[in-house]
Amino acid sequence: MHRRLIAPGALAASLLLAIPASAASSSPGAPGIGDPYYPAYGNGGYDVSHYDLRLTYQPRTDELEGTATLLATTTQDLSRFDLDFLLDVSEVRVNGAKASFATSGQHELEITPAKPLPKGTPVTVVVRYSGVPSTKSAYGFSTWHRTPDGAVAADEPEAAWWWYPSNDHPLDKATYDVSVAVPDGTQAISNGTLQSTSSRLGWTRYNWRSNKPQATYLTTLAVGKFDITTSTSEGGVPVVNAYSKDLGDNDGAARASVERTGELVDWLSGYFGPYPFSSAGGYVPNTTTGYALETQTRVYYSPKQFANGSNTSVVVHELAHQWYGDDVSLKGWKDIWINEGFARYAQWLWSEHEGEGTAQELADYVYTSHPADDAFWTVEPGDPGPDDQFDIAVYDRGALAVQALRNEIGDDAFFAVLKGWPKKHAYGNASVDDFRKYAEQVSGKPLAALFDTWLFQPSKPAVSAARGVSLARGEGVPARPKSWKRIAATDSVHGR
Repeated sequence: MHRRLIAPGALAASLLLAIPASAASSSPGAPGIGDPYYPAYGNGGYDVSHYDLRLTYQPRTDELEGTATLLATTTQDLSRFDLDFLLDVSEVRVNGAKASFATSGQHELEITPAKPLPKGTPVTVVVRYSGVPSTKSAYGFSTWHRTPDGAVAADEPEAAWWWYPSNDHPLDKATYDVSVAVPDGTQAISNGTLQSTSSRLGWTRYNWRSNKPQATYLTTLAVGKFDITTSTSEGGVPVVNAYSKDLGDNDGAARASVERTGELVDWLSGYFGPYPFSSAGGYVPNTTTGYALETQTRVYYSPKQFANGSNTSVVVHELAHQWYGDDVSLKGWKDIWINEGFARYAQWLWSEHEGEGTAQELADYVYTSHPADDAFWTVEPGDPGPDDQFDIAVYDRGALAVQALRNEIGDDAFFAVLKGWPKKHAYGNASVDDFRKYAEQVSGKPLAALFDTWLFQPSKPAVSAARGVSLARGEGVPARPKSWKRIAATDSVHGR
């Protein structure tokens, strides 16, 4: 037998030829999805279609154990990819094979599969993990809220890191199955519809399903002792609401507000089109936060929203988001005006419906209440920056822009835009510029100057340029509409 000698260079070349081209060209996915407001949020290289979360939570110790299974597809030749996550990981598998993993940055879980993944490959990622969420923080804050009998995950623009690994940006929406085991006598609330419950050895498991695309920050979890009510709206939408059993003096006002969810969903459908999801509802846990959040199908309400009595206005605001923000999600966090400006305007429409001040009267009141040198006018709702993303100007100046659009294009075109927008971009993402172009298409009018005046200039629009203002020049501040106090009570910074 003869041995053939191969020169080292030739051997190296032959080995390279043996490596598939996709593996040789593979590169790590980006550690951020590309949002300039939050460069490290989300990840590149793949798109998630479904999350399956199987969790066990012990309220007494705040211990969470879980297995997350992500179904995804690669969008590039991928040698490594990241998930956004904070808890302690014990094992990762990619397409059934063990993968190596490490942590980096504030919230990055870096996963290296056993072999590179070509572009367009279906991927199943399994992450086993555990931890005490309340002990974890990133950037100096936590969005995991302990309660006397459990905990809540509900915040914006981030909340998932504390309880499941994800591609945490609204550009990557997915469907969800959330299964949570908790001690008997305790309930677990999440998005969508309750598929089943089962009890075994002192534990009850709740299985929730969201069957329409959902952004990560809109996924919620609440564990505690709740009183749960169920109903169906006249329009046929199933409604599930839940109230902590220890709300105290706020209990009656909370129920008097949130129990009107079915009625308000049907009313909003008249403006925005058919309700886009399989169920509606909300929950009121015993937390110390002050805000409400449009978590998809199951709105989170702080009990403080009802401290001064019933507040249907905040329910309208958060339900309006089910169309504007949840069904049609922003492309980037700079597009927040589409979420908050229209949810605030829905409150103005409700005020008009209730005979407590028309939308135009509210616009006039907001406009004249802020003098030209007020810092309110320096925030640009169309691109407010991350520090001012939830500033009052995004809500109120944002709603002024909506009223200005209504006055410019007329009611017929305006209400056609309100209803047509969720249909055009159903379950997808869109930007402020996309909205302007759509409004121009429906109305047949050029709107660039109007949008620039109201959304992108750091100054108070002159009355002559402010088509949304009906007051004559020099006229004083009008009487405060009756609804204003309740509308203003909706404002609060999300819980960082």
